[in-house]
Amino acid sequence: MNELTITGPARTHAFVGASLVLVSCLSVQASAALASTLFDRLGAPAVAGLRQLCAALVLMVLVRPRIRGHTRQEWAGMAVYGASMAVMNVAFYCAVGRLPLGVAATLLFLGPFVVAVASARAWREALLPAVGLAGVVLVTEPGGTVEWPGIAFGLLSALALACYTVFAQRVGRASSGLEGLAVSVCISAMLLLPFSVPAAPSVNGSGWGLVALSGVVGVALAFTLDFQAVKMAGAKVVATLFSLDPVMGALIGAIILAESLSAPVLVGMGLIVSAGAVATWRAESLPIPPIPTSADRS
Repeated sequence: MNELTITGPARTHAFVGASLVLVSCLSVQASAALASTLFDRLGAPAVAGLRQLCAALVLMVLVRPRIRGHTRQEWAGMAVYGASMAVMNVAFYCAVGRLPLGVAATLLFLGPFVVAVASARAWREALLPAVGLAGVVLVTEPGGTVEWPGIAFGLLSALALACYTVFAQRVGRASSGLEGLAVSVCISAMLLLPFSVPAAPSVNGSGWGLVALSGVVGVALAFTLDFQAVKMAGAKVVATLFSLDPVMGALIGAIILAESLSAPVLVGMGLIVSAGAVATWRAESLPIPPIPTSADRS
């Protein structure tokens, strides 16, 4: 798999990055809906582990990463990146098993929201993720009985996603490029082997099909798109654009589950999309990290 080569001003990078995040959010929410059908039989941690394992196999075949030749700093970055993937997947699926998908996605967005606010260089820049967060709250229509274990897992997934967002940029800046992503997904899959290996014999043919599809779409494809988007637009812009996840959850619920969208949900979706669009437009002044190539791959 070749690296994406993008030339032009920073605004062009940001728009391409925004498009990648849009597809990534759709992939994550659709795959979560697929994987959730296996939670009752296998458990959320096992499903997360099996997904990561399938994604790791796909990326290893397509990317064929080098194991040798990485610096100690690169290995440290890939290890943290992979660990954040593992924690994020397990915690998010545990939250989805206890909370509505939109609510779990909202809590997940709190992680990149903090990254976006923390990286703001002026108070005006912090307004965009704040607008996005307000839209997320409207999309999920908070209320009803509080499921505290689900809330706790959701907050843990948010912390892991914050680390994921930051280290995606660090690994992307390293010479390893997509090799770093592939190795990180493999590290994540290995960390989850205690959950995935015992559950593997219980998976039937159709179950393996769901796991494989969910792993390819929700992990291999989504993480590759996130990885490239962070390199193009930067962690702050991508962190703001991750607010599209709850919007995708609402849209999938409306299309697949025939759920109606209320006025607050529509207003919230408008706020989220507006914040993402403005963040992308203002990205012209942001420095764009160099995009590594695969010329040195052996």
